[in-house]
Amino acid sequence: MPASVSLAGAEIELIDLERREHRLADALGTAEDRRHWTTILIDCPPSLGLVTLNALVAVDAVLVPLQAEFLALEGIGALGTTIERIKKRLNPRLHIAGIVLTMVDRRMTLSQQVVADVRAHYGELVFGTTIPRNVRIAEAPSHGLPVLIYDNACAGSQAYILLASEFIRRRRIATEQKASHEPVP
Repeated sequence: MPASVSLAGAEIELIDLERREHRLADALGTAEDRRHWTTILIDCPPSLGLVTLNALVAVDAVLVPLQAEFLALEGIGALGTTIERIKKRLNPRLHIAGIVLTMVDRRMTLSQQVVADVRAHYGELVFGTTIPRNVRIAEAPSHGLPVLIYDNACAGSQAYILLASEFIRRRRIATEQKASHEPVP
């Protein structure tokens, strides 16, 4: 479910509603209602307003895109704290499914250092696939297209394809591990 500029008004509309932080979860329905889908990806704005809070209450896991810049490292610490608070008060299922390093420029020492620091601190949570800084990714929105349609062959698109494969592989492994730990009826 992609985010859009029209969600800006949702912040204001949600303020006075009852159960305002549960509106998206209620709209998505119960797990039984969602059995037709194995995965639902929800794109959120990079801020913690009511729209993002609704998403965090509605989902089981968070996929964190992290720019390969030092200021982003501070943000991920704050996000971790926020996720723990939401987990305690509103959604006990919530966890970080993984961290995706984005805007990685392997030519820059700073970018390489951030990648190394994130991998050292978060270990297996960090996806092996990184998304490079790529002009075609930056151009795609100005043409109203996702990068995979705008230029499927560019390095950015190819990285997103690899990321999707890695994400699916991780989900499959997690599902198999969960099934092997469930008691047999």
